[in-house]
Amino acid sequence: MLKTENLGKKYGDFSAVENLNLEVKEGSVFGFLGHNGAGKTTTISMLTTLILPTSGKAAIGGYDVVKDNLKVRNLIGYLPENVTLYGDLTAVENLRFFGRLSGVENVDARIEDTLKLLDFTDWKNRKVKTYSKGMRQRIGIAQAILHSPKILFLDEPTSGLDPQGTKELRDILLMLNQERGTTIFMNTHLLSEVTKLCTDIGIISKGRLLLADSIKNIEKEFPEEKSLEEIYFKIEGGK
Repeated sequence: MLKTENLGKKYGDFSAVENLNLEVKEGSVFGFLGHNGAGKTTTISMLTTLILPTSGKAAIGGYDVVKDNLKVRNLIGYLPENVTLYGDLTAVENLRFFGRLSGVENVDARIEDTLKLLDFTDWKNRKVKTYSKGMRQRIGIAQAILHSPKILFLDEPTSGLDPQGTKELRDILLMLNQERGTTIFMNTHLLSEVTKLCTDIGIISKGRLLLADSIKNIEKEFPEEKSLEEIYFKIEGGK
């Protein structure tokens, strides 16, 4: 579903991401781990066609993110860390606006189906400015999946959520993956969420990929470590 070859991004003399070689299998839930400033958001911005790489290449579903950027955008959904919605519009009005911009066919029917899927129909006609952080995240996901993307990108999706909101978001992502087959690529630094949600992980530090594999294979590779947290700090500390 996703492949990068020596992907890199420089800002002047600073390398935010360097020689990233990564593959994400279709149908997987991939957790991209790293401290703040490690290069996670820069990577996801390149993969979602929001910024251009300065070296290497990347493909989503076989389409180059630079040369075939419009085709890539049809395949992806994206939930940024801070969801941008119009507070004076309702959930339905926000989704209709974004759906029409994206060229979604039968947009009102798709909105209704999506809100039912996310169990949000009771609040659909309330103004977004009255929503909690968790409710806004749910509408952000609705906007991201309105066109039935093959892969969903999320940047620190549980940031600012309380435990209940975090669990609800996790349940939604598992449902999308298991029932709809949506591939999920999630930037995070919360190892507790990775262990409950992800099938595969990658660890990035200072713009360089240290490791990428299934969690099962990684646990076999580090039998002496008792948790993913211990494995993470051993890899990150030994970079």
